[in-house]
Amino acid sequence: MLAASAVTALTVGSTAVHADTAETDQQGVLKGATTASYFWDDSSGRAGDTGLPAAGKPMQKGLAASPSWPLMTEGYVVYKGKKMPFFVGDRGPGDPSSRGVMLDLDAKTFAELTGGSFNSDTLGVDGAGGAGHIKVEYVVTKWGDGVGKKNYPVAFSSGAWAEKDDRPATQQVSVKNH
Repeated sequence: MLAASAVTALTVGSTAVHADTAETDQQGVLKGATTASYFWDDSSGRAGDTGLPAAGKPMQKGLAASPSWPLMTEGYVVYKGKKMPFFVGDRGPGDPSSRGVMLDLDAKTFAELTGGSFNSDTLGVDGAGGAGHIKVEYVVTKWGDGVGKKNYPVAFSSGAWAEKDDRPATQQVSVKNH
């Protein structure tokens, strides 16, 4: 029943990316936890900006980078009870992934999760209590079709981001949405 289910949607070109925000059970294909960082690449070359994200989509709220999941993988993250949708539109984080940082959220999503604000001058997050990394729970709801590992994330240096995984994780998780 659509009226009973609030749905938040991001539109990426003609591809809809979404996460159910209602207090109901939802099937996911993979659930886990990791450390997340943030980034904002708007092709300006400012503040460490590396250019247009790998999927060719413009930088936007909900766009995340993964060191190993296929591009256009969809899901949501939960931090301190706040739930935000994401789609994998870029690769990264690079070196931090070897230290357990397996998800790079866009700075606007990171700011909303932490209670901070996006700073368009620095492309960073202000007012997040100095947090640059946070522990999040994630649920993958749909795997992207391209190359990448369809399972728990692994470091960028593994090269999993460049290999087609034809054996996705078979874990079906029923999760109580926060």
